[in-house]
Amino acid sequence: MRPPLLQSTVTFGGLSFDPLVWSEPLMWLVLSAFLGSAVLIRYDEAWARRVAVSGWGLFALFWLVLIPHFTLTQKSFIEGIGSLAAVPLSLYAGYLLWNGRDSLFALTRAIGVMGIVYVPFLTIGPLRQWLVEVVTDQTAFLMSLTGVDPLVVDGYSHNGIEIATKQYPYESTFWFDHEGGPITYNILLACTGMGSISIFAGGILAVSAPWRRKLRALALTVSLIYVLNLFRNVFIAVMFGQQRMQWFEGTIMSLFGLSDPRMVSYYLADRMLAQFGSVVALVVITWFLVRELPEITVLVEDLLYLITGSEYDLSSAFDIERETNETVTRPSDD
Repeated sequence: MRPPLLQSTVTFGGLSFDPLVWSEPLMWLVLSAFLGSAVLIRYDEAWARRVAVSGWGLFALFWLVLIPHFTLTQKSFIEGIGSLAAVPLSLYAGYLLWNGRDSLFALTRAIGVMGIVYVPFLTIGPLRQWLVEVVTDQTAFLMSLTGVDPLVVDGYSHNGIEIATKQYPYESTFWFDHEGGPITYNILLACTGMGSISIFAGGILAVSAPWRRKLRALALTVSLIYVLNLFRNVFIAVMFGQQRMQWFEGTIMSLFGLSDPRMVSYYLADRMLAQFGSVVALVVITWFLVRELPEITVLVEDLLYLITGSEYDLSSAFDIERETNETVTRPSDD
């Protein structure tokens, strides 16, 4: 038994739809628009605004096509709700930027930089394999310290049992022997923490601040996220591989549409506890980052405005001085 495969085809009324097929070209269009606007703003603000607003519209479409993947395939409440909320928020960001909220140019640029950090790991096979296998080895080492020492095998077969899928070609599968049959847990790119790292790296690198402080904030943030993610992997692997969270089996199986009761530990450990814990951890990291790099508050304030519709002055709330060359123009409420 293994966690659900990353096959993303969804069927509606006999018609098959693969969200990931559509999301990849949309991703490239969004990155091109956001990075293009970051270049254009140096020469022509009007065109930079048009390109950025177009990018936000494409960003909304990107999240829209991914909703079925997160909700129906991944069965992740947090990612499903997040992708659903991202659609109107992206459209709202484009609307505000078009109507003069120039501070959103910084957030637009930040998302473009996030793509520069993340996309190489997504598209370059050897680089992705190196990262996945390094994280697998480090996760295995930490597990061994707890007295749990599963085999690490490739994604094809072990002991004559075929476990091959094209999604798991690396030596990144933990093999747990179990009386009901082997349980395998796979480390994927999504398990490396690179997604969260790219989000923070994009924000840090995109704001106007002295490079010394940006690099220091980047080193601290990346290190913290990376280490916390390793412990997250250990938690999920141990809970699932050793079936330590077989709680409320009937309820969890009905809630997630499961057919094998052994998957209960995986869904409780990963889809519920680990993902919720990740959200809490990212909020705490953001709080510390604001203290270390006050210039990033321009991004946080805009995100809060998109979500709540209210203006926030975090520099006053945190009693910090924000040094920035960023022109922050926000339309009046009048």
